[in-house]
Amino acid sequence: MSYRTRATAALILAEIIAGKGSLSAALDPHRERSDYQLLQEMCFGCCRWFHQLEFLLQQLLSKPFKRKDQDLRSLLILGLYQLKFMRIPDHAAINETVNATGELNKRWARGLSNAVLRNYRRREAELLRNLQLSDLPQRESHPDWLVSALTGSWPEQIHEILTANNRRPPLTLRVNLSRQSRQQYMDKLGRAGLQTRPGQLAPSAIYLDQAVPVSGIPGFFDGEASVQDEASQLVPELLQLTPGLRVLDACAAPGGKTCHILESEDSLTSCFALDRSPARLTKMEDNLKRLQLRASVLCADGADPDTWWTGEMFDRILLDAPCSASGVIRRHPDIKLLLTSAQVEKLIVEQRRLLRALWACLKPEGLLLYTTCSVLPQENQAQIHQFLGEHADAKYEGIAADWGVECDLGRQLLPRADGGTDGFFFSLMRKL
Repeated sequence: MSYRTRATAALILAEIIAGKGSLSAALDPHRERSDYQLLQEMCFGCCRWFHQLEFLLQQLLSKPFKRKDQDLRSLLILGLYQLKFMRIPDHAAINETVNATGELNKRWARGLSNAVLRNYRRREAELLRNLQLSDLPQRESHPDWLVSALTGSWPEQIHEILTANNRRPPLTLRVNLSRQSRQQYMDKLGRAGLQTRPGQLAPSAIYLDQAVPVSGIPGFFDGEASVQDEASQLVPELLQLTPGLRVLDACAAPGGKTCHILESEDSLTSCFALDRSPARLTKMEDNLKRLQLRASVLCADGADPDTWWTGEMFDRILLDAPCSASGVIRRHPDIKLLLTSAQVEKLIVEQRRLLRALWACLKPEGLLLYTTCSVLPQENQAQIHQFLGEHADAKYEGIAADWGVECDLGRQLLPRADGGTDGFFFSLMRKL
């Protein structure tokens, strides 16, 4: 019955192509299915390699599909993904994909689907030569506008960024250093048969050589570790936490950074965690409970302090701003299909609103750490430059570190093809 898996995957992919929701949201209702791993692999793989597979498909069709047949287009992209990237025997990949046309009520397309997929296999060498001669966006499977933006911003690093975006992400843990040392926990993981390596930037970071479910991570449900990329594990140190401070995490859910702040300094006067998504705040509450930590959790918009702020100022503010997520494409390959340059412009406006509003909540001599998981300078360096030009009481502090790319007003970590950190930007400002 695996043709049903293909049909489900094709319908999910068609929704993503149409810009209707995210891949994680589309997959969520299917998590209890026995075929979930195969479904997830197909959906993630098709999003990761969509632009390349679409290039190949166009050479195999005499005319494009009609709008009402986008599910069939998605099914054929799925078939090509199986043939090019998966270890599924050709006959199984082709037959099950062809059979899935019935699940889509497109039995008339059985012959077409069979012909396209078999023709791909016959012409594979020719088609792949054409692919190698194509433009960079097709070869590296990214949208044209994003390749252009990244090339303009990071001309020397563009090939590594694109390669890294197409790699599967590592599973990175944050050991709870208030419970045990990193080495002690790595020893525990080793006794459980898990191969690990320490992070190079954050003292709490551990990389697993092979991803496992959280149920297979020793002590996870007892709060000994959390899943978190190494880049964002740098936040507590950059905030310069000390006992007695009032701290605000302004876009906090699902709570990884809030929990790390609390693990790193257990003598804060208070820690407020703010987010406007009730569903994501539920996950945050779960994380706080698992780690046996306490924070004041508020459902509100950080850019509208009148709805949540008491007027008592904060010593430290973390603004992990909503952004393009262009630094985490390897984890969310549907970004390649969903993100547009127009959406980036809207996000820049939202980031500006948050910065301006939250600055009023910061004490004199307090620190605001602005972060994004973006590699686009207009969300990062340019955003801080404009903010400092508008606020005479704001001073860029500088970040004394030897990691990432040093920018005029921050530090930028770029995605790395060797499986290091996500793309992430940091800028630290002091209120005069």
